[in-house]
Amino acid sequence: MVYPGKKRKNYDTPQHPWQAARMATEVELLKKYGLRNKKELWKAVSILRRYRGDARRILAESAETELTGHLEAESDQILAKLRRYSILSADANVDDILALETEAILERRLQTQVYRLGLARTSRQARQFITHGHIAINGQKVTVPGMLISHTDEMNIDYYGNSPLTGESHPERPAQIASAVAGKEE
Repeated sequence: MVYPGKKRKNYDTPQHPWQAARMATEVELLKKYGLRNKKELWKAVSILRRYRGDARRILAESAETELTGHLEAESDQILAKLRRYSILSADANVDDILALETEAILERRLQTQVYRLGLARTSRQARQFITHGHIAINGQKVTVPGMLISHTDEMNIDYYGNSPLTGESHPERPAQIASAVAGKEE
């Protein structure tokens, strides 16, 4: 038995460390999504790899017959989770999991959502706002930039109530948010 507080690696590193094409695409994704290091990217790749592995296993076991019993229940659970996070569309099936890209996972991170909602000017600033405790979901402070956001929680992302960024005159607050709040108050 292992000590329960022991940290375990929850991602897989690339099998070959020095592939120029892979490294170039990783650097592009790091810049686009404002990730701190490649470890965060590898976590997203590992999450997607697990979903794809489950989908391949389900498709292989059900190749001869229709999905029944535990296979149907497992595929429904996987599809429901991916739909809840808006990674897959409502009419998607198990085959569509195999076509997913890493960007689908990276788009659902809190850091990316804060940037896309206009609460921060850049994705790096979004990361800073989150780690400093200026962002909340349903009024509850969240300090993990890599947290995956469901579609329902996406609509409830806002500044934390005690944050100085709630004031519309704060210099780091994006202009469109400050003008939108001013328009609501009038």
